Amino acid sequence: MGRVLMKEVRSGGVGHSAAPLDDTDQVLLGLLAADARMANKALARAAGIAPSTCLNRVRLLRERGVIRGYHADIDPEAIGRPIQAFVSVRLRAGSRSRIRELTGRLAALPGVLNVYFLAGANDFQLHVACESPSALSNFVVDNLSASQDVALTETTLIFEHVAGRAQTRHTHPG
Repeated sequence: MGRVLMKEVRSGGVGHSAAPLDDTDQVLLGLLAADARMANKALARAAGIAPSTCLNRVRLLRERGVIRGYHADIDPEAIGRPIQAFVSVRLRAGSRSRIRELTGRLAALPGVLNVYFLAGANDFQLHVACESPSALSNFVVDNLSASQDVALTETTLIFEHVAGRAQTRHTHPG
């Protein structure tokens, strides 16, 4: 259902090498996106390259920041948090100078799976998982609405999450 990221992930291309990805890199990324635990020998075989070449290419993709990490996809319901929601957060004008600090604070709140910094009317979109509707309400009221930095929140319940497959251009060799 949801994703629990095991390390901080930043977007925006900072630190990424400008070198383009070739077809073999795209194949490797597609295979790893489908199964990040795939053994190097199986990965190399599926990509049609030698295991040593595969190992080197994956290492270079990590070093370039293309592969940002390996993640466990944990079902929030299985760990007692069946209620998922997106909470849009709009900050007060005076709080926008502390975006980085607030991002860290929001990410550290219990039940927060992901924090997205946005362009547009809202400043953040939080993906949260809670034990119950009342726990979700308490999360919003106690952690967001009560904050002097927050001007407005809007909560949208998630009925179902289906992961997309658009991680890379190519997901299969050839």
